[in-house]
Amino acid sequence: MGESETPELDENTPSAAELEAAGQAAMFGAPPKESSEPGKPAADAPVPEPASAAKAEPPVKSATAPATDPSQPYRVLARKYRPQTFSELIGQEPMVRTLGNAIARDRLAHAFLMTGVRGVGKTSTARLIAKALNCIGPDGQGGPTIQSCGVCEPCVAIAEGRHIDVIEMDAASHTGVDDVREIIEAVRYAAVSARYKIYIIDEVHMLSRNAFNALLKTLEEPPAHVKFLFATTEVEKLPVTVLSRTQRFDLRRIPADMLADHFGSICRQEGVEAGDEALRMIAAAAEGSVRDGLSILDQAIAHADLENEAKVTADRVRDMLGLADKGAQRRLLAALLEGDATALLDAIADQYALGVEPLALMRGLMDLCHRITVTKLGGEGAAAALGAASEDERQALESWANALLPGQLHRLWQLLLKGHGEVRQAPDPLVAAQMALLRALHAADMPDPGSLVKTLEEMAASAAANPAAGASSTDAGTSAAQSAAAGPDFPELVSRIERSGKTGALLLATKMKMQVEVISLEPGHLVYRLADGFTDDLGPDLRQALLDVTGTRWQVELGSGDAEAAPTMVAADRAAHDARRAETRRHPLVEATFAAFPDAEIVETDENAPTSYTRSA
Repeated sequence: MGESETPELDENTPSAAELEAAGQAAMFGAPPKESSEPGKPAADAPVPEPASAAKAEPPVKSATAPATDPSQPYRVLARKYRPQTFSELIGQEPMVRTLGNAIARDRLAHAFLMTGVRGVGKTSTARLIAKALNCIGPDGQGGPTIQSCGVCEPCVAIAEGRHIDVIEMDAASHTGVDDVREIIEAVRYAAVSARYKIYIIDEVHMLSRNAFNALLKTLEEPPAHVKFLFATTEVEKLPVTVLSRTQRFDLRRIPADMLADHFGSICRQEGVEAGDEALRMIAAAAEGSVRDGLSILDQAIAHADLENEAKVTADRVRDMLGLADKGAQRRLLAALLEGDATALLDAIADQYALGVEPLALMRGLMDLCHRITVTKLGGEGAAAALGAASEDERQALESWANALLPGQLHRLWQLLLKGHGEVRQAPDPLVAAQMALLRALHAADMPDPGSLVKTLEEMAASAAANPAAGASSTDAGTSAAQSAAAGPDFPELVSRIERSGKTGALLLATKMKMQVEVISLEPGHLVYRLADGFTDDLGPDLRQALLDVTGTRWQVELGSGDAEAAPTMVAADRAAHDARRAETRRHPLVEATFAAFPDAEIVETDENAPTSYTRSA
């Protein structure tokens, strides 16, 4: 008890800043004030220790083993290694260069918008900008700088999230006009202790439409001492009126090789040994997100075997993420390309037994197909595809790239892509993956469209050079009889009756097409006979209909059955259709197609089919 009272007897009354720092430390799990090592929490934090902690005499422990102190809770890597300076922010060099030039030339915008996918540093960038604008340097005389010192009171307070002039608001939980009204009313007052009063609004796209409208005027003409920093993952949801009032920075995904190097550096600081292949797997699974990658790395460190010196190995990461072994992927693709269905199914079963999900299996084969295609094209893409590969994998990729044609690779990609969608939606993903890969295997036996067209052209040229003898001609006698007996006027008369609009005209026109075989046709005189199977007496109806459409009386006679007559219009239409079909069938290209595909059929469109009528006696 005497030790805890010593500071009150020997030290002056603590300042407000020291009291606030002590409160923050107590809230976030720092050792109590009476601890014998008051400087320890400052050593664990990734930011410089506050001025109040600088009075501590005991030596500070290394940050590589933060979990050794039982009073300090474990901090995940994504929080522990959050960038504290722009030099620690990886993969965003264009943005850092732009901000540095703007600060150096005193051309700072009043509002900044950071957008990008999750975990690329949007909120961290906003805090770094706040530190850069309010930094006063170690001597307290500095101005805005892209390289903040990290030791002055504003830098320390902003890093700890306790600066009174840097206000962070989560728009996901503060979406209304009332929340924005508080900002509008507060911007009128100058900063308390900093150079600028800064408002950081995270997930700004979650604000309501009325909240955006309320903010527009203040956002367009804020006071000189106010800066707005917005962060969002869905910039397309922001109104155009907001986008036009901000300076936008699109934060890019971090390349996988840069992520792997970054994770390796963190492992060295943590005193953890990790294999290069394991780090590359984690970087690939992160999909360009630093936070996602650090979360996976945290899990991989915990997943590592303690008896193996807690080393993060590729096998452990592969098991943890459910990824397929690259050697197994190559064996699976080799079985597919060689057409060995039994080996293919065995390889799928082996991977599934090891815990590899069918969807991950399809995704791994797609990635392998893409890398083979890029390797075949050469250039920088091939260098990137082969750069991170082992020697065995490099040889396999180069061998397949030399053996496969571009068309085959593109067709394989389409089959794998279709199979991936089917596996995702199938009730039994394993069965769907097996069927999809078997389909890709058997598709190798089918000719590709280019080869098929070339074969058909060659067969057509051969058939044209040796035309088949004995080609039948159309029935000229029937056509001549129709032309001589019926003449060109009978179809026109039928058409005029059809269009006359008289009662029963359509039915009569149909009967004329189906039943009437013209023996002779002259102006005002029609001699006809009925087709076989019909017994209707059409004479009276024909006389009246012809009178209606021509205005003259017609003599209509029913001739003898043995007289020569032209076929009915329906029969003539069918004969013409059969002649066209036979002519099409004798075309050299069609002959070649039937030779290649004996079971093929000629399918007719509706406009080419013969007219169909209902038979009525």
